[in-house]
Amino acid sequence: MNREKRMKKEKTTEKVTDIDYAECAVPQEGRKGFLTMFMIMLGFTFFSASMWVGQQLAEGLDFYGFIKSLILGGLILGLYTGLLGYVGAKTGLSMDLLAKRAFGEKGSYLSSAMISFTQIGWFGVGVAMFAIPVANELLGGSKIAMWGLVIVAGGCMTASAYFGIDSLTVISYIAVPLVAVLGTVAMVLAVQKGDGTIIDQFAKSSGTISVIGGAGMVVGSFVSGGTATPNFSRFAKDAKSGTIATVVAFFIGNSLMFFFGAIAYIFVGGNDIFEVMIRLNLFYLAILVLGLNIWTTNDNALYSSGLGLANIFNQKKKPMVLIAGIIGTLLSVWLYYNFCNWLNVLNCTLPPVGIILVLSYFMNKKDYEKPGENLEVVNWFAVTGVIAGAVVANVVSWGIASINGMVVAAVLYVIGQVFRKNEAGNKCAEHEL
Repeated sequence: MNREKRMKKEKTTEKVTDIDYAECAVPQEGRKGFLTMFMIMLGFTFFSASMWVGQQLAEGLDFYGFIKSLILGGLILGLYTGLLGYVGAKTGLSMDLLAKRAFGEKGSYLSSAMISFTQIGWFGVGVAMFAIPVANELLGGSKIAMWGLVIVAGGCMTASAYFGIDSLTVISYIAVPLVAVLGTVAMVLAVQKGDGTIIDQFAKSSGTISVIGGAGMVVGSFVSGGTATPNFSRFAKDAKSGTIATVVAFFIGNSLMFFFGAIAYIFVGGNDIFEVMIRLNLFYLAILVLGLNIWTTNDNALYSSGLGLANIFNQKKKPMVLIAGIIGTLLSVWLYYNFCNWLNVLNCTLPPVGIILVLSYFMNKKDYEKPGENLEVVNWFAVTGVIAGAVVANVVSWGIASINGMVVAAVLYVIGQVFRKNEAGNKCAEHEL
């Protein structure tokens, strides 16, 4: 009898599958089609803080300069995320598992900590971005009501991240069409109510931003989040669909957010489509669009945080998601008012991580075909590349910060790889002698 119970228990255990494959590559049976991947990635890019950048672009550029900045910045961001999307889809590995190959088992803690820290921060900011304006508009600015909304919003967003990729998929399928359609309709209505054409409105800009400067702002707006692309592209059915879904989604999603922010600035002097919809007397639709817009990014951010913390503390993903969600929710209001500048600084630290993940794959493809059992402890060239790249990105004012950081990190990593391979070749030659 006991034997039968034990056998049943073992069979049940075998059936339990980690649908998020936090500790291994996603197998073919866990892969998803192009449309699903496109929806997930598009929802990921619906980042409300990008609308702040849209406002700044509209304030400092004319219409044609705005478009040029979007195209140039979008191409750079698309190339970066597309490469990461390709690597993730090709290997089926999360960002943290890729980091173990590139940085070493213990060295990967650096990148995991960086992505976890920034994404928890942005999660908290996102929760506050929903709760504060809704409380002000609907509930008279009540602090109690605001904190009630913080807890409800943080709890719902944490729950969707907790249940993993399937939950993220459902949220994306619901939210993406609604946000895109309703937000675009509001944007068109606002332009129609304005004085003159959209080109005329943009002509009132201060002209204080160059196209290159604008492109840098476009790249910087979501380059940190883009570094986590493998966490989602690894579920693509093949490398081609994963790459295309990533590039197209990032270009469309980011551009839409920038337009929302630009129109908000032109129409109401604000930086959020929520304000525009309120002015158009679309109050409840405004709450819906704002909430869903933030939700699609926040659950992805928390999902990435959970994977990163799971790698650092050698724990399961789900409890780490809960811990990250609780921290982000409780600190959300403080993060909103005090931490945005710091998060923008941290944004420059993540692109060096991403470029090293890409280079590591293309320079050591054969190693990625083997199980990652014999990992080195720390790849100091990779770690040094990230640190040096982050410093340069934050200190050097010339050019585009994230690209400066990536170039420095890439050079140091490549030098390190060449040195290591030459050293290994010399040892082999000595051994043969």
